Amino acid sequence: MVRKGFFGLFILIVLMAFISQGTLPMAEARMCESQSHGYKGPCLRDHNCALVCRTEGFSGGICQGFRRRCFCTRRC
Repeated sequence: MVRKGFFGLFILIVLMAFISQGTLPMAEARMCESQSHGYKGPCLRDHNCALVCRTEGFSGGICQGFRRRCFCTRRC
């Protein structure tokens, strides 16, 4: 019976170590993207793109592609 208690404690400590390091897989929501209608010119900084996308009702934005277009992002 003492072995079961030590084994349970050991498993608990190992799980806590993994959680504190962030190594357990977490479920993430998918990110949907849509090209910005308000951003003008080549997209050089993600920050500027994100600011414009927030005015369009999205949660953020990123610069993508060879032509450097601004794509707005939100959780699906």
